[in-house]
Amino acid sequence: MAEERGPVDAQALDEVVQFTSDLIRIDTTNRGDGECQERPAAEYVAERLAGAGLEPALLERSKGRTNVVARIEGSDPGADALLVHGHLDVVPAEPADWTVHPFSGEVRDGVVWGRGAIDMKNMDAMVLATVRRWARAGVRPRRDIVLAFTADEEASADDGSGFLADRHAALFDGCTEGISESGAFSFHTDSGLQLYPVAAGERGTAWLELTAHGRAGHGSKVNRANAVSRLAAAVARIGAHEWPLRLTPTVVAALRELAALHGESVDPEAPGFDVDALLARLGTAAHLVEPTVRNSANPTMLAAGYKVNVIPGSAVAHVDGRVVPGGEAEFHATMDRLTGPDVTWKFQHSEVALQAPVDSPTFAGMRAALERFDPDGHVVPYCMSGGTDAKQFSRLGITGYGFSPLKLPPGFDYQALFHGVDERVPVDALHFGVRVLDHFLRQA
Repeated sequence: MAEERGPVDAQALDEVVQFTSDLIRIDTTNRGDGECQERPAAEYVAERLAGAGLEPALLERSKGRTNVVARIEGSDPGADALLVHGHLDVVPAEPADWTVHPFSGEVRDGVVWGRGAIDMKNMDAMVLATVRRWARAGVRPRRDIVLAFTADEEASADDGSGFLADRHAALFDGCTEGISESGAFSFHTDSGLQLYPVAAGERGTAWLELTAHGRAGHGSKVNRANAVSRLAAAVARIGAHEWPLRLTPTVVAALRELAALHGESVDPEAPGFDVDALLARLGTAAHLVEPTVRNSANPTMLAAGYKVNVIPGSAVAHVDGRVVPGGEAEFHATMDRLTGPDVTWKFQHSEVALQAPVDSPTFAGMRAALERFDPDGHVVPYCMSGGTDAKQFSRLGITGYGFSPLKLPPGFDYQALFHGVDERVPVDALHFGVRVLDHFLRQA
């Protein structure tokens, strides 16, 4: 076990706020068009890592799309390494919609405001503050820790984690597990519980392009081969489809723990188990599980024609599909059936679904670190409905968890702020996160 070197110091608590604010002010908006420039944020991160005695590497596939990787040597040379990763890009924000300018990084009334405050420059800042505190105190973790600050997570990840996994795999030698975003945040239920959901899985990404083919013609004529009608029928079938229940080990563990916290004993693997009835009894806690008990497919975009009195020969739609681990074959067969003979479909972008064990020493360590700093909290596993860079790093055999700790007050809707307006994070939550992250990474 790594030697304790005292509690997190005041400088680390100040730095995590300053770093979060500074990173927000560096506009790294990713619109998915390849024009994002993460390099200024990457240089900021690299400078602070160098200040902690590390040797960060700046790596690019495309000009300005910069990633930062550094390794901290552990005290046990026989231990597996741990990857800690966070992305530097953010989704767009329209300043007119915000209370505070989204790239101001303003600290107001104990809260840091701006795009990236939750997703995920806060975690980037927590990691920087933690490793710099270690350098001051002479702390050395047990395992090697590889730090990766990535580009392009908010689009394809081709310039970020995908590029690193494909072209710089040697930098991650020895890494068997990783931690990143979307886990270990406070979730207050309507029954008065404070939960800390730690992600141990992700649904797969299945973004689809549908194309209907027909006969072009005049809008005033009867046309039984109308591409728009064919597409609309397929989209309506997809939107109305009721996907069957498909429970994964992570979701089964989540249901059991959430049910127990609500005074119920259930067996999700029993024949005839009614998951919807259980979710109805769990109140707001059900929000953690409900999106991940089934595959899903939501139509999101439509495009056809160029003039009202012209029937086009083709029409296109896009669908956001998400696939639970093990649900890939069902998803393919279902889309073939729902699209029908006159509509073809293909993947615009796809990534694998992930699962991570909830009985691992690493999960136990995350649970212990959270409970150490919030004994009244209840740690539960869950599966993310969306995805992270853990998908790309899984190509290297790295098992990913969502663990970016934040203790948030009741009424603070963490999940609604992902890609939302008025994104912000409390200063106290950042302080909590540094304490938990420091403890966990030293003991991991």
